[in-house]
Order: sequence, then structure tokens, then C-alpha cells
Amino acid sequence: MWLIVNAGSSSLKLKVFDGDREVAKAFVGEIGPDGHKAAMAEGLAQAGVSVDRLSAAAHRVVHGGSGLTATCRVTPSVLRQIQDCVPLAPLHNPANLVGIQAVAALAPDLPQYAAFDTAFHATNPEVATTYALPQAERDRGLRRYGFHGISYAALVRVLSARGPLPKRLLACHLGNGCSLAAILDGRSVATTMGYSPLDGLTMGTRTGGIDGNAVLRLAELHGVERAGRILNRESGLLALGGASDVRALHAAGTPEARFALDHFAYWAIRHAGSMVAAMGGLDAVVFTGGIGENDPWMRKEILSGLGYLGVSSDEVRNTRNETTLHDATSRVVILLVPADEERQIALEAQAVRAGEG
Repeated sequence: MWLIVNAGSSSLKLKVFDGDREVAKAFVGEIGPDGHKAAMAEGLAQAGVSVDRLSAAAHRVVHGGSGLTATCRVTPSVLRQIQDCVPLAPLHNPANLVGIQAVAALAPDLPQYAAFDTAFHATNPEVATTYALPQAERDRGLRRYGFHGISYAALVRVLSARGPLPKRLLACHLGNGCSLAAILDGRSVATTMGYSPLDGLTMGTRTGGIDGNAVLRLAELHGVERAGRILNRESGLLALGGASDVRALHAAGTPEARFALDHFAYWAIRHAGSMVAAMGGLDAVVFTGGIGENDPWMRKEILSGLGYLGVSSDEVRNTRNETTLHDATSRVVILLVPADEERQIALEAQAVRAGEG
């Protein structure tokens, strides 16, 4: 059996797979002073799985930088590269490393693998990933990377299993963190997140796209650390409408809450146009993630804004959160695919291990 680990700074999410079948899961929401090793043991106990029943573990790692562009076995070299990416993802990679260390502490001989949220976007052309900065700054790793790649890879896998994959696919991962990806012939050619998961769409607590000089002004007023907290933790839907969860905004019914929802939809539509341009057209729109899968109002708003591209949804299907959402007149396929990241990690890691012989 395979242990799939998604380690955060203060939480731990575990799933156990037998092949592609999920057989157990656990969540430790508040990691105590004993740290991730104790939380890992607690999570395995919750799942009813002993360490000696595990054949390997695989981890979600948010940032692999420009060097780690495919799922791989964890080695000292890979650990160093993940560590080197900490400045690129200071909120995520340290916790991912601690998750790997926690498994090693409990089962030193257990093979471990890492899958990277940035890897799927390694196929973006250089012109799409390069910031127009001096060479010295680009050499520091300042470029666009993109995220939610494990989710997008799962989406492509699920759709490919259903039939021929649409050639030009606008993928919408909408949750507390949000991004869009332009997927051409199954490969990412553009995405809305950039150097960090801050850029692009309006999110639960992140600003989305913001002028660099506005960031500098925030840093001037509040200092770099406080500015970072404002941009990542205190902005987005929370700042505009008073809640980071769209369900709470719908329930609130205030002008501020409605404005926040409208802002989310508007910028999703704006960025969707950019993704379509990167593909040279549009054959399918696919929704995934908590909002993408469960919010008919938001889907309808976004799809209405894409009507000029021949997008037309079926209101009844959309209201029911069905897997096929387009109507008979739509020139574009509209689909809903539940997020399946942990299974994607398991399958990719199992394939790597099989290739090791």
C-alpha cells in the first residue's frame, strides 16, 4: 500500500492507496508541539494502517523550481533541490520537507517519492515563463512557474479515460486558491499563477494580479513581512466581502459580498481570454476544485462571460453540478471533473517505482 502525504505547516492530510484504489484517509488539523512525526503516527492510527503495511510513500511538494519537473524518488540530491526552492515557496516547501522527514523518522527504509505542483507547467514556452527582468535577476529564479499542476494532470488523465481529449482546453481550478491553465494537446502552454501562487485570479485571501509598484508601496508602508501577510492572508474575497469562503459570501447577501463574487467572476473571465489566446482558440472548458465543482452561480457567471467564444451552458445540468454542462447549441464542450490529486500522485509515483525495476 502507498501512503500519500500532503503536509502543511500546521496540518497533515494522508491518504492510503492500494494501486489506484483509495483504502483509507486521515487528517490531523492542529499539529502540536511534538511536531509532524507525532502527527504522522496519529494520522496513520486514524487511518488504521501500520507502517509495516506500507510499500512506499509519496508527497505533494508545491515547488520544484526549474530542475524538478517530474515525479521522482526522494534522494539527498532531490531533498537539496526542494530545500533550494524554499525561497520560492516559503509558506509551503518547508512543510513539505518536514513531511518527508516525518515519514523517514517513522520508517527509515521506506522508499519515498515527490510530486510537484509546478511540474505540469514545465511545458510552457520560455516566452510565457520569462519576466522582462535583468539577466542577473532571472538567474536568481525570478520567472513564472505556475501551480495546481497535480490537479491539472489528474484532470487530463480523467478526461483521457473518458474519450478523446479536447485539443484546446481551458482548465479552471477554482477553490480557496485559484488558477486557470491553457492545455493544448494535453500539455500546459500557459497558466495564471506565476513566480508564486499569488498571481492571477482573485482568491480566498490572496490578491491575485497586482501591480508590482503597489506591492512596493505596501512594503514601504508596512515592511516586507507585513506586506506579504496582507497580500497572501488578508486580501482577496476576505478583504472585498468579509469572508474567504464563497458559500459565506452567497449567504451574507450584502453589497460587499456581492461585489466580491462579481470581482471573482470578472477576473476569471478576463484571465480566461488570455488563456484562450495562448491556445489559439477553445474547444472545452473544464471546472475542478471546491468552487468549480460546487458553485453553479459562479460557473454560470464565468460561462456567460465566455459566450462570445460559443460557450453555452445548460441551466438545469449546471444547477445539478452534473459532469456535462453544455447545451445543444454550444460550440464548446463544458465539463466538470472532481479534483483527484492524491490518486494522481499515487499513480505517478507508482509508475516511477515500476520504472526502477
